[in-house]
Amino acid sequence: MTLLIIRMNVLSEKRIELSQTIASLSSSTRVEKGCQRCDFCRSIEDENRFFLLEEWDTQENLKKHLKSEHFKIIRGAMNLLQEPYEAIFHNAFHPAGMEKI
Repeated sequence: MTLLIIRMNVLSEKRIELSQTIASLSSSTRVEKGCQRCDFCRSIEDENRFFLLEEWDTQENLKKHLKSEHFKIIRGAMNLLQEPYEAIFHNAFHPAGMEKI
């Protein structure tokens, strides 16, 4: 499994625009092949800090997603940010016997 975490600090006057754009595109992401999870969250400490959390079954499906048209729109929405976004990729695994935790 591959996780993608994107951290964003949006300009306060652009917060609603960014939220609406990413929230509307998240539903398209959720139905893409290999998408296990797609959540868009706001920090409880800073209303201008957002996180896009995606979980993919394979790196190949994530790579296809990153080249998709609607991800290009998400990247375009990044122009509303106060500073450059931070994208973090993690490869995760489920150890045998740990499925029921």
